[in-house]
Amino acid sequence: LVIDAKQHMLGRLAAIVAKSLLNGQRVVVVRAEETVKSGPLYKNRMKFCAWMQLKSNTNPRHGGPYHCKSPSKMFWRVVRGMVRHKTSRGTAAMDRVRVYEGRPAPYSHKKRVCVQSAMRATRMKNGRKWCRLGDLAASVGWNKNELVSTLEDKRKVRAGEYFQRKLKLMTAVKKQAMNQ
Repeated sequence: LVIDAKQHMLGRLAAIVAKSLLNGQRVVVVRAEETVKSGPLYKNRMKFCAWMQLKSNTNPRHGGPYHCKSPSKMFWRVVRGMVRHKTSRGTAAMDRVRVYEGRPAPYSHKKRVCVQSAMRATRMKNGRKWCRLGDLAASVGWNKNELVSTLEDKRKVRAGEYFQRKLKLMTAVKKQAMNQ
């Protein structure tokens, strides 16, 4: 199951992914940086920064909690929070999920699924504030945002050229069928 996370609500999509994982399905989530989180960017950034400040009360030099700043790891962590990952069933479920920024090579040519019940357009009222997970990650220290966007632009150009070739071929085949 390959899910395109663009314009999906973070928590709702994560819940659906977690349930599919627990049912034994393999799930790949692409374009995690396009996932939507409700609330304005500054408020989400304040919450994330407050979470990053947490330290051990008895010995603040101890490491942890470990803060993942990439959108794919943020999404993975939300899914992990919905799965009992310390049991053998939960560990096996978390081994079946893959989350990527952008659309890497093997999944760029596969059919992707949109989850209607998790889409921003169906779940949020008009006028409500929201922010992209990629923008939130970039504001807290993820420095690959520009790289992913340039790679996505290149992929879109290649996909457009492929579509034009395919369209030209289909019209030629239709013309040939009409002539016969």
